[in-house]
Amino acid sequence: MVKIEAIIKPFRLNEVQEALVNLGIQGMTVTEVKGFGRQKGHVELYRGAEYQVNFVPKLMIMVVVGDEQAEKAVAAIQKAACTGKIGDGKIFVSRIEEAMRIRTSETGADAI
Repeated sequence: MVKIEAIIKPFRLNEVQEALVNLGIQGMTVTEVKGFGRQKGHVELYRGAEYQVNFVPKLMIMVVVGDEQAEKAVAAIQKAACTGKIGDGKIFVSRIEEAMRIRTSETGADAI
């Protein structure tokens, strides 16, 4: 099993969700996060005064998939989240050793 964490622009969530559902991926967790990378924040104007916003709002999507779906899921996220502009985000892939569905005690791939 593989855990895929993607940090994306908030307005791309529907496209990413649709792409994953089309692959048959049944669940995802979405968290509102703030951060910066090469984008390094931006300057905003509030009541005539400029101020630096160091942390840019993003969404972090987390899905756990079987090994056979991992490559397709990463490609689908990349394609759906890409705008071609700075700040599109990152995708991180990690191995998952074990998973358990709490309600039924199913483990491994059956749990996802």
